[in-house]
Amino acid sequence: MASVLEEGLIYEILSVVEEIPPGKVASYGQIARLIGREKNARLVGKVLGRAEIYGDYPCHRVVNHVGRLAPHFGAQRSLLLAEGVRFKDDTHVDMKSCRWDCDG
Repeated sequence: MASVLEEGLIYEILSVVEEIPPGKVASYGQIARLIGREKNARLVGKVLGRAEIYGDYPCHRVVNHVGRLAPHFGAQRSLLLAEGVRFKDDTHVDMKSCRWDCDG
């Protein structure tokens, strides 16, 4: 990863992801706001794309701001459905009913 991604920052992002409860989703931007990096949603996505290197985190609970699933994460939909997450269509989570209600 780029040198700007210090291990502390990576674990800060992953610790927020770890707090997302089953049956809820958060957006990349929401996580960025929670760590004090409001404009770094893409950074969050970059970290989550390599999260398996750092352990087992519920990255499937993170979607974009309109609820779209990650395009290269084939199991994401089935993992979310197993937790009871509602969908608007095949590729979009119903953010109104499933968005994680936190300070973000």
